[in-house]
Amino acid sequence: MTLEELLLQKLADWRPAGPGQALTINHPESGRGLSVSAERVDSLASRLTEVRLTCTAAREVGLKEQAEAIAGRVTGLLEPLAVLEVDGERQTALLRSQAPAKRCEDLQYYEVTRRADGTTLVRRYQARRDSGKREAVAFTLTHEALGKLVRDLCD
Repeated sequence: MTLEELLLQKLADWRPAGPGQALTINHPESGRGLSVSAERVDSLASRLTEVRLTCTAAREVGLKEQAEAIAGRVTGLLEPLAVLEVDGERQTALLRSQAPAKRCEDLQYYEVTRRADGTTLVRRYQARRDSGKREAVAFTLTHEALGKLVRDLCD
C-alpha cells in the first residue's frame, strides 16, 4: 500500500477533536512519513493547517532540481507554484503561489518549504496589502486532492 493510499484509508475514519490535531502516518517501505494537521475532517474533505512530509531515502538530484520538479508536478492547489528561492547555505528551497489569490484587501498564497533533509512543509498564508503582515490560515482540500498533493511531493 502506498503512502497516498494509506492516507486516504486513515482519513476515512479520522475526525480531529479540535483545531491543530495531527494525523501522523509512517510508511517504512518507502522511507517516508506524513503529518497532516487539520481543523476539521469530514467524509470528503479536510480543512488543513499544515501538511508535512518527511523522506529518509537518499535523493539523487539537487535541491534546486527538487524544487523545480515540485513546482511542475503539484497541480491540485488553487494556484500553481513557482520556485522563489533556493538557499544553498540553509539547504532550503522556498516555493510560493505564482499569483496570490485576492480576497478584499488581502492576498492568500501557498508556501512550500523543501529542505535538503527531505522534509517538505505546505502551508497557506494570508497577507494584508496595507501592512504586509501575514498569518497562516487553514485551507480546504478534498481527500482526493490531498492524496494527489502527497503523491506529487513524493515523486
